[in-house]
Amino acid sequence: MFQNVLIVDDDEALRDSLSLMLTAEGYAVRTAPDGRTALELLEGTPVDAILCDLRMPGLDGFELIPQITRQWPGMPVILMSAHGTEDLAIEAIQRGAYDYLAKPFQPAELRLTLRKAAERESLRRQNLMLQRDMSRSLGERAIVAASDQMIELLELLERTAPYKSTILVTGESGTGKEVIARAIHAQSPRRDAPFVAVNCGAIPENLLESELFGHVKGAFTGASRAHRGLFAEAHQGTLFLDEIAELPTALQVKLLRAIQEEEIRPVGDTKSHSVDVRVIAATARDLATEIATGRFREDLFYRLNVVRLEVPPLRVRRKDVPLLVDHFLARFREVLSKNVRRVSDEALERLVAYDWPGNVRELENVIERAVILTDGDAIEIAALPSAIQLASGARIGRGAPALSDGTEDLSMKRARHAFEAELIRRALARTGGNRTHAARLLEISHRALLYKMKDYDIRD
Repeated sequence: MFQNVLIVDDDEALRDSLSLMLTAEGYAVRTAPDGRTALELLEGTPVDAILCDLRMPGLDGFELIPQITRQWPGMPVILMSAHGTEDLAIEAIQRGAYDYLAKPFQPAELRLTLRKAAERESLRRQNLMLQRDMSRSLGERAIVAASDQMIELLELLERTAPYKSTILVTGESGTGKEVIARAIHAQSPRRDAPFVAVNCGAIPENLLESELFGHVKGAFTGASRAHRGLFAEAHQGTLFLDEIAELPTALQVKLLRAIQEEEIRPVGDTKSHSVDVRVIAATARDLATEIATGRFREDLFYRLNVVRLEVPPLRVRRKDVPLLVDHFLARFREVLSKNVRRVSDEALERLVAYDWPGNVRELENVIERAVILTDGDAIEIAALPSAIQLASGARIGRGAPALSDGTEDLSMKRARHAFEAELIRRALARTGGNRTHAARLLEISHRALLYKMKDYDIRD
């Protein structure tokens, strides 16, 4: 719950009535008759949320919002107006307001709006803390996460990183398996030693053994000098073997020996050399199937699979999409020297709804493309690929609740109510409880949504 609320309105009677109501609810309330006074109060007074009238002499609500968001990022601003229309509500959100209340509004409506704003701000701060912590502790590439699946994965990562045990990272292509491997290395006691990565499918089979274990001079035609190999380069550090399922069967035996015995024998050498290497392997394939078909050794699998980290696909952790969008937007804004600051609500809706077959890598490429194609300060739907532009409508169609639950109740009225209530719940869940956004998704007015929530007893 917020503690400090600032009310900005040129109507003294309304300021007083709102102040009394919120004080009774346990809030510490400050008031200001205009925008300039509000900015002065914000300089020296702790404020958690702002209730601001839209129409005021001097600095109005629309003019005040950018100044607040620039100086106090994340500050929830709830606009109020007696001239409430759906267009005004949409414009308020687009300009950075958290929500919009049409006067006169019920006390319960204001209480719910403040509660939801407090929940959103708490989540935003947790996410920022998580991003800062991960940026600091997981190395040069931050892992951005808010979903339960990724938080659990990162907690397991932190618990296993300090040990030398081998780790198998699994997940679809593009989910960020190498980023996870680098994070393990960055949190381990080996962080100051080399992290060496190799894609087992990218090196010709006849050269792979030499690349991994090295060779002596004259070991084969063209070996004019000795080569250390990647195991030796990763000594006292971490060796990341990506696409491990691509490793030829003959080399799988030698890799197993290198891991078990902690020694390697370069091609053409007559003696083995000790190495201290932590091995992390990754694959997008199902190794159980590879073992069943004889393409992967079962004993190597068990040696690699001491700890399994399974990176979930992006489509099952949609809560991460907005954070990843912000992360990539900030990166490409700097790299491409563009003044693209945000993603429009409509574009973000499509990005969250899309299934992302290429996972995080695909999202990264989409944001880079969108930044290049955007001339203004906001990425709009038109800058997204056509498949993503169509994502929202397709998902709503696939995910809409059925009209019948299998019983013999054939009442169209009750079925319609159940259908509408389920869509409202889905819209509220997708927008984090923001009723203005939910009303836009449902294509009904804000007032109609409030009426239906009351009629269907939907409290969240």
